[in-house]
Amino acid sequence: MTHVQLKNIRKTYGAHVALKDVSLGIDRGAFFTLLGPSGCGKTTLLRAIAGFHAQDAGDILLDGRSIDNLGANKRHIGMVFQDYAVFPHLSVFDNVAFGLVQQRLPIAAIRERVGAILSTVQLDQHAARMPHQLSGGQQQRVGLARALVIRPQVLLMDEPLSNLDAKLRVELRRDIRSLQRALGITTVYVTHDQEEALSISDQVCVMFDGVVQQVDTPWVIYNRPANRFVATFVGSNNFLPVVADADGKARILGQALDLPASLGRSSVNGLVASVRPEKVLVDTAFAEPGVQVQAIVRQAMFAGRELLLTVEVASHGLLDALTEPSAAMMARQPGDAVNIGVMARDLLYFAPGDTGALLQ
Repeated sequence: MTHVQLKNIRKTYGAHVALKDVSLGIDRGAFFTLLGPSGCGKTTLLRAIAGFHAQDAGDILLDGRSIDNLGANKRHIGMVFQDYAVFPHLSVFDNVAFGLVQQRLPIAAIRERVGAILSTVQLDQHAARMPHQLSGGQQQRVGLARALVIRPQVLLMDEPLSNLDAKLRVELRRDIRSLQRALGITTVYVTHDQEEALSISDQVCVMFDGVVQQVDTPWVIYNRPANRFVATFVGSNNFLPVVADADGKARILGQALDLPASLGRSSVNGLVASVRPEKVLVDTAFAEPGVQVQAIVRQAMFAGRELLLTVEVASHGLLDALTEPSAAMMARQPGDAVNIGVMARDLLYFAPGDTGALLQ
């Protein structure tokens, strides 16, 4: 059931159009992530939902009712900010209690609700501490607790983990997802981190230049990107020009390959094929349709669980291959020759242009 609905939201700043008629539906209880590069409009959209600024056109509905005429404090929406936004002069308890005090709840009710939420975010032992006595992760938990204690209908989170170190980000996003599921609260989360978006979301909305490029599950976003921008932005990708030989036959990396029947009458020249680095096979023979060529290792980067090889195919440039770091693979040095293979079933095809649509 749709909980938050955005209809043709448009927002301009002078001559710059930040949001271009954005329409979205967010299901009740979903973890919905707005993903995109800086300046794509995701934070502008989040702040419009929060009521921090009014859109120039369009409508925002909560449970089917417009909230456009309601101030931020009347929308029953909680917000967690990138910079923690904790009050430095207030204890953890008083920071979390702030919204309830503003609502003039009885002291007993405030103590009960603050105590419960501090326990939920594992800060009950730190209620009396001041913000400067907390780690960055603990301060962000304070911000999360303060947003949740008012029992909002919707929780908004604006890049809440971007100021934390890599290990803590992974730990805290796991906790946020677990808490969101336990509470069943509709959550709209903004990030530019693709891995973060894929790992915690029910639905991901990829944005670029104020326009929604694709909304789908993380699996579909990664494996069936709607256009070349999504394929480029979400995860790593190799893009391979498709050219026609003298007989009109399609060639990729210089090798002839039958294009999928689903491409119909698409012109060969101008098409672009893509393949994820983990689908590029290194020194691995296969019998099914595909292309196999020789390449030269230019760089090898060991990352523990995986080895990223950058190789060069003559006349076709560099490709990335993500493979298991076996002893044989680790012995590869720049200048070594390797055989590179791509199976036809692992290729996707896009129309020409930076935002060319997926064609199959």
